[in-house]
Amino acid sequence: MELPVMPPVEPMLAKAVPEIPPGLHYEAKWDGFRAVVFRDGPEIEIGSRTGKPLTRYFPELVAAFLAELPERCVLDGEIVIAHDGRLHFEELLERIHPAASRVRTLAERTPASFVAFDLLALGDTAYAPRPLAERRVALVEALASARPPVFTAPATTDLALARQWFDQFEGAGLDGVVAKPLDHPYRAGQRTMFKIKHARTADCVLAGYREHKSGPVVGSLLLGLHDAAGQLQHVGVCASFPMARRRELAEQLQPLRLADASGHPWAAWAEESAHATARLPGAQSRWTGGKDLSWVPLRPELVCEVGYDHMEGTRFRHTTQFRRWRPDRTPDTCTYEQLEEPVGYDLTELLPE
Repeated sequence: MELPVMPPVEPMLAKAVPEIPPGLHYEAKWDGFRAVVFRDGPEIEIGSRTGKPLTRYFPELVAAFLAELPERCVLDGEIVIAHDGRLHFEELLERIHPAASRVRTLAERTPASFVAFDLLALGDTAYAPRPLAERRVALVEALASARPPVFTAPATTDLALARQWFDQFEGAGLDGVVAKPLDHPYRAGQRTMFKIKHARTADCVLAGYREHKSGPVVGSLLLGLHDAAGQLQHVGVCASFPMARRRELAEQLQPLRLADASGHPWAAWAEESAHATARLPGAQSRWTGGKDLSWVPLRPELVCEVGYDHMEGTRFRHTTQFRRWRPDRTPDTCTYEQLEEPVGYDLTELLPE
């Protein structure tokens, strides 16, 4: 492979801001795997955000890139799985599997798409040093004849339309809006873009915690919500605390610690069969590998308010932010019913099937 921009490339990043800034280039914030795609004739490489190759996990995209991309190019974009009018991030996670046969089966069952939003190189020309305004024009021209599952990300400079997208696209599982300066070059690894994400709060039951890797202090709080049947479901974690606060939490939660998980709503976490039907806090995954995911069970009596952006199925998509304790709430009142449901949006209007 011999291209003007060679792998690995660390993608350009975004910093969070509370409002959509005016006077910029706007795109939807796709909720998938960030990917930099390199094509040099018959050679394809798909690089992840960390630089590790994703190529083997998406054979259907390799075939699509050979058919739909320019002969020699480097593109930045997002790998997504979309069907039934919305994105499905959980199905992307299933692709990171060691068995090639399993990957092939999933590629046929739930094929992925690639949404391109930047051009780093085309032919013998490096576009990364050029301003976004020029890169965008070249990207649209380069992919003008591309067919699904390769797409060019919709974009606008209309602030009113960007605000409409922010409200509208969430119903299809998108993550917010990204704003980019039109006069900036592509700055790999730097946070020169802006991301505006949805922010909501929920009152959750604190049912346990994991210890921090540094020792017997709180690493992450394990959160639960009651489903329609009254069962406490593990919905996510809250993990960003200064070290002093981690020690305070460990002391504060000491009276609620249980000697073991017997009688706890998540007592079944140690049973492998339980993970087939529920997302419990002791589960290993292909992402965590052999990481210690043991946890400290607590009497589920405390309620805390956390900030979150959106849900992925029945769980918080990202780590939540601790806001405050809610002594005025009882655990039984912490249900899924409190969660705001975004208005539905049919993603096929953006990514035709």
